[in-house]
Amino acid sequence: MDANHRSRTFAVMAMALIISAKTAVAQRPLPTLLPGQRTVQVRDPSQLVKYRIQDSAPPPTVSSKGELEAVPVSLDEVIRISLDRTDVVRILAGTMAVSSGRSIYDAAIINTTIDQSNARFDPVLSSSNTFNTLESPQAIFNPLVPGQTLINGIRTDGFTNSTNLTKLNALGGTAGLGFGSIGRDFSPGIYALNPQTATATTLNYTQPLLRGAGFGPNMAPIVIARINTELSFFQLKDSVQEMVRGVMEAYWSLVAARTDVWSKQQQIEQLEEVVRRIKTRVKVDLDNRADLSQVQVTLANTRAALITSRANMIQREDALRNLIGMPPSDGKRLVPHTPPTDERFEPDWSRILEIASERRPDLIELKLIIEADEQQIVIAKNSALPQLDGVALYRWNGLEGTTPAGAQLQSGAGANTDWTLGVNFSVPLGLRQSRAGLRQRELTIVRDRINLQQGLHQASHLLATNLRTLDQSYELYLAFREVREAAKTNLDYQLAKYRTGTGILINVLQGVTDWGNAISNEANSLANYNTTLATLERQTGTILETHGVYFYEERYGSIGPLGCFVADVCYTSDTRPTTNEDRYLKSNRPAEEKFELEQPFDLKKKPANIDYDNIDLPTLEESLDSVPPEPDRNPTDVPPNPSPDKTSRRDRVDSEELTASSRIVTLPLSRDVVPANPKPKSLRQRVSAWFPR
Repeated sequence: MDANHRSRTFAVMAMALIISAKTAVAQRPLPTLLPGQRTVQVRDPSQLVKYRIQDSAPPPTVSSKGELEAVPVSLDEVIRISLDRTDVVRILAGTMAVSSGRSIYDAAIINTTIDQSNARFDPVLSSSNTFNTLESPQAIFNPLVPGQTLINGIRTDGFTNSTNLTKLNALGGTAGLGFGSIGRDFSPGIYALNPQTATATTLNYTQPLLRGAGFGPNMAPIVIARINTELSFFQLKDSVQEMVRGVMEAYWSLVAARTDVWSKQQQIEQLEEVVRRIKTRVKVDLDNRADLSQVQVTLANTRAALITSRANMIQREDALRNLIGMPPSDGKRLVPHTPPTDERFEPDWSRILEIASERRPDLIELKLIIEADEQQIVIAKNSALPQLDGVALYRWNGLEGTTPAGAQLQSGAGANTDWTLGVNFSVPLGLRQSRAGLRQRELTIVRDRINLQQGLHQASHLLATNLRTLDQSYELYLAFREVREAAKTNLDYQLAKYRTGTGILINVLQGVTDWGNAISNEANSLANYNTTLATLERQTGTILETHGVYFYEERYGSIGPLGCFVADVCYTSDTRPTTNEDRYLKSNRPAEEKFELEQPFDLKKKPANIDYDNIDLPTLEESLDSVPPEPDRNPTDVPPNPSPDKTSRRDRVDSEELTASSRIVTLPLSRDVVPANPKPKSLRQRVSAWFPR
């Protein structure tokens, strides 16, 4: 290759580099010279990979008109659905579900670090092969012409091979076996061996005596990796336990919410009938408009409360759907069919503390952290030692080549050997960094130990609080059950009295409110009791075992240590929970029927065993016989106040109703004036006023 051709080649290569540098961008597959990034480049969201939210039916609202298909579900079924769909663990947060940040792949991902730590003990094979040509010019005297100098050079063509196999053992020592060869061919000239090849086989071993020595420090990284895998598993188990507890809480909350909606609906039905009756009585001057306004306000407030209760029921069902991995709406309505238990739990405090100390995942995590700290202490103590290594080497050397006569010549086996024994020592004066690291690890393990003690202390208080809440919820349930029974009896009595005209309106309204609130309180207290039972199992760390839930490994094939020369090796892909066993009763009725939801006294129905054809009702004059006839007087005359003993029953009732109503709301208390000599009403008119159709 002449000089001109070489120059043209270099020019073409330089031009290609310049062009590629001007057009190169980050997205090019083979960029050469990249320009400086002087601006912020952001892609439009439409250019990103598209992931679509799963389609579903419009979510139900309080104003939805369509009727959803009722799907009965038991508590076992919703727990089973949630476990089947636990790729990502969801937990309950108030009235909604959120991701816990844990997945079934976490433990498998951390498990790979064990093999990564084991890899430091794998044998290492290395091989190096180089070919070279050396031709250095040198000046020599011309042997034929004295005083003349010639420039000449000796060309050496060489080949070098180096192959080594090293292995680190559990004591920190490194053994090595190596083979090397160097081949040379000299020209021009005559040499004793040309070409010639020098060989060497080496066996060496290096053993740390202080830093890096010992089984413990060398195996500690593997032990830590195993502890981290266990830690990841128990964190996953802790999240799954919280998910199961949250599913149970959402289920019982839905039962209580459905019961509350039923009680509000019954209150509205009773109040609507009362409004209808009062409107009829107002028309015939048996009631006043103040009573009508009062009951209408109560009815409007109850309807507003029903909207709130329905919204709460819809939100509770949505939280349950979210927890178990269902869409917000699918045209169906989940109806719980597992009644809550009302059996009192008798705790064994000592046994609860013993189980919680052993099974609580958060305490297990603290114990594993301390075990990892102990391994870190071993490493830190070893790192605080000087470096002192013993070395040993033995080498077998050989040489072979071709003589000027063309004969092959080689050295005998083991004729030329080398050996080396020695000790290497090095130490940073003061060992400040390693000793500071040791102090850090010592203080860390002290901190983690007191954290464990605090965890045990806190666990005992949490369990104590849980037991107190459990007992309180059960006692409240018993109390509210008695309140419910008393409220129903009172409401029936007040409605019956009001129907016959002997009761006052305020008692009816208060009775309706007390009865509805009693049902809601009873349902909420029993739901809280069942939720607290689940929380107790959660706090003792046994909620999965009591439901028959365990974890199993799913595996997949991947490349192993021998690579593509053998079939794929099975490795852990995830740790998935099993489905739960049947534990709870599934009734053929909705779960809220546990509270014996029966309507109170029905104003729409006529009392039984009454002969309406032969009923003997007193005349209006007989009913007001205690009222003296009102004398004729001018409109400006002020009538005297009647004495209490001469006040009629009707006037006393109206006065009581008016006084009670005025304590609730401020209304214009206009009364219809009853004529002094009212026209007697027929029996049919009085019966129709008392029992409107």
